[in-house]
Formats: sequence, C-alpha cells, structure tokens
Amino acid sequence: MKTLNILILAIIFSLKIQAQSTVTSTTISVKGNCGECKDRIENAADIKGVKNAVWNEDTKILAVTYDSKKVTLVQIEEAIAKAGHTTANKTADPKSYKNLPDCCKYEQGACKETK
Repeated sequence: MKTLNILILAIIFSLKIQAQSTVTSTTISVKGNCGECKDRIENAADIKGVKNAVWNEDTKILAVTYDSKKVTLVQIEEAIAKAGHTTANKTADPKSYKNLPDCCKYEQGACKETK
C-alpha cells in the first residue's frame, strides 16, 4: 500500500510539472540587412530566459523560444532595439542605429556591399 501511495504521488507530481511549462515560441519582425545584422540581432536577443533565437535574413523574422516566467516578449524586443534594430513594437535606439556599420543601416535600404 505504501508503494502504491508513493507511485500515485510521483505521477501527480510529474503531471503538475508538465502543466507548469512556461516555454513559449513566437516570431518577431526585426529590421536588418545582412549576416552581420543576423549576428547582432541573435546576440541581442540572447538574454536570461531566452532558449533560442534565430533571425532569417530573407524574411526579416526572428524565431524565438523563451521561458515566459523569466523574460517577456517586450524585454526581448527592448534588448534588440538597444542594439540598433527596430522590431514590430520597439523603435531602435537612435544612437545605436547611428553606430551600425553602413551595410546594416536598414533605413537606407538593402546592403549594397558584396558578401
């Protein structure tokens, strides 16, 4: 009987842990031009609570997986904006944007440098 009680408690505990999963995946539109932008955007998004962040240079979409108990989507977008890249909901920090390499200044259009 004692073994049965322990088994039932173990099952209930494991179900409770699974129900509390706070890992979320979503996409964010992020302006940028090139591979250098990709590195900067992904590094900026790599804050505490973010599990994975991959920016697609062609679609300008960042796919991000994060723990919503540790970080919010707003915090992720703010980190990217501080690095000089505008997101769907946050405008790039003007000083950071100004310091971007010429190729990465997406307001001027596509990168014209050869890759």
